[in-house]
Amino acid sequence: MLMEYVWAFLIGGLLCAIGQVMIDLTRLTPARILTSYVVAGVILGGLGWYQPIVDLAGGGATVPLTGFGNLLAKGVREAVDQNGILGAFMGGFTNAAVGLAAAVFFGLLAALIFKSGSKINET
Repeated sequence: MLMEYVWAFLIGGLLCAIGQVMIDLTRLTPARILTSYVVAGVILGGLGWYQPIVDLAGGGATVPLTGFGNLLAKGVREAVDQNGILGAFMGGFTNAAVGLAAAVFFGLLAALIFKSGSKINET
């Protein structure tokens, strides 16, 4: 069981370290890097190469944005098997609906609880 935690930490840390290096050494914006992580997860998931990483690292591979991309690819693959080509348009949303709904709900909750304001000091 300890090795599961070690692998999750190593793989998740490696994914985060790659993102940090990309921020530090390239002119890519964080938004483009995050988008590229999702696209990389979709491609690796679509090719079936991401699932062995998930099997090894568990949450270390599913929590980062590459895991979200993998989830989208997995949903599309399953929906295409069940519904044909129409599944390509609905599979990703079906598989990721709970995570997206939770993100929207907790974002709304945070917006209601905390006061928003300008981050610029007006003196």
